[in-house]
Amino acid sequence: MGWTGIKNGDLVRLAEEQFDEFVTSDQNLRYQQNLEARRIAIVELSTNDLRRIEHAAAALCLVVANVRAGEFRRLEIE
Repeated sequence: MGWTGIKNGDLVRLAEEQFDEFVTSDQNLRYQQNLEARRIAIVELSTNDLRRIEHAAAALCLVVANVRAGEFRRLEIE
């Protein structure tokens, strides 16, 4: 997308303009940004370890399928 280097607030705004959901492993996003006015669904992963995320693919798909616009959800991945 050419969004390298874009900071969180601008990144969420850009994502909101083009996508329905935003999946991130940035665990500070909800503390650094006011997410209440957002229309985009945000799913926060508890890890950025790709192997662990791959093992949790079914759980991630379930969360993504059920999260609503404007909702924030955290997915704990072991």
